[in-house]
Amino acid sequence: MRIESYPYRGRARWGEALLAESDRCLLVDRDDDQSVLCFPRGDIDFTLLDEESPPRSCPEGEASFWSTDVPRGATDPSYSDTWHSQATTDEDGRDVLRTFTNPAVDLRQLVGYGAFDADRVRVEVIDGAEGDHRGTTIKRFPTWGDALHLIDVLDVRKDGDSSFTSTTRSDSRRPVVEGSQMLGQAIVAAGRHAPDRRVVSAHMVFLRPADSRRPLRFELVELSAGRSFSTLTVQVMQDGRRCATGTLLLGVVAPEVIRHAAEPPGVPGPYDSPPYDMGVTGRDVRIVDGAYTNDSGAPVGPPTLDVWVRFREVPDDPALHAGLLAQFSGHMSIAAALRPHHGVGQDQAHRTLSTGINAISLSLHQEVHADHWMLYHHLSTFAGDGMTHSECRVHDEGGELLASFSVDAMVRPFPENTTGKPDDRTAL
Repeated sequence: MRIESYPYRGRARWGEALLAESDRCLLVDRDDDQSVLCFPRGDIDFTLLDEESPPRSCPEGEASFWSTDVPRGATDPSYSDTWHSQATTDEDGRDVLRTFTNPAVDLRQLVGYGAFDADRVRVEVIDGAEGDHRGTTIKRFPTWGDALHLIDVLDVRKDGDSSFTSTTRSDSRRPVVEGSQMLGQAIVAAGRHAPDRRVVSAHMVFLRPADSRRPLRFELVELSAGRSFSTLTVQVMQDGRRCATGTLLLGVVAPEVIRHAAEPPGVPGPYDSPPYDMGVTGRDVRIVDGAYTNDSGAPVGPPTLDVWVRFREVPDDPALHAGLLAQFSGHMSIAAALRPHHGVGQDQAHRTLSTGINAISLSLHQEVHADHWMLYHHLSTFAGDGMTHSECRVHDEGGELLASFSVDAMVRPFPENTTGKPDDRTAL
């Protein structure tokens, strides 16, 4: 466990009642379990809580537990009665808060703090930069992490003449590396290998799931290195097993002889599109017309999804900006394919449906600025035989075409001989 000051305001709600709100929260970041957001006792409304006795053990040491009899008010559809961490003992099922009375030695900073159970209480994060009122959004805690964590994962480290290794960040709820993340990491590795050129085309096939709790190794082989273009192959390895393979074309920018580009779709701008919480602070995601809800019961629509994306802070590093654009390319194409079909949605993925990205082919048309708004236009052109295909484009807020990409994915039922409960690691 690691403790750090949390850079965003946190608050906890029980129905309509505000239990806590603070700019001075601490984050307990865990490698193999959900993170915990801790509020200073002075920012918790204890008039709404009743202390249970005596103190009991919890994952952080020993704590006092508190329950509430305040009416919940509006129904929270994500409410769950099974809130306790499995590591907590002597559960009575009524507690909503634990305050740390005798934490473990390495967690002594938690004295004077309390943590709400994020499965039972709605714990929220106010995600926004100072002065950017239009860009402020609310995200449900626990999140996967911050955009800075994602940038750190994409920023692969050189560990040989032509090889790079990634750092790790895992979510215990889904410890699987997204295929588009591996594509983004490969683009960054190629940019580190040939810093005088930029990636103009990248294609990657995803062979097997990778565990997000263990590092990935990117092994590059240079097939050619001419005056204008370089070609690389990349093997993505984990524990000696190949998880993905791809090719990358890098080029030197030249004076243009001709120029034209596809027009952007005529859709509302980012601030006229409702925000969508994808569990990453520091990254803004807005769905045009609110067309995506992850709900299989949502109304059907055309096989298109338009999504505005922006990362709030990105280092001045062209390879990272390109990698961030690539990282989001695998997020919405399957959802676009499912949209015209009643009763089928991404909430069924890895549970009743086996879904996954098989291949992404990406062309980068110009330098990317991922800290500016990017519009991802997804069009699913085919779905059938257990496969989907999407043709997609990325425009900037001014309408300039930044990138084009296609995605091949699978949507199929689990085999009849599947044993045990399907999960994210066995879905493929």
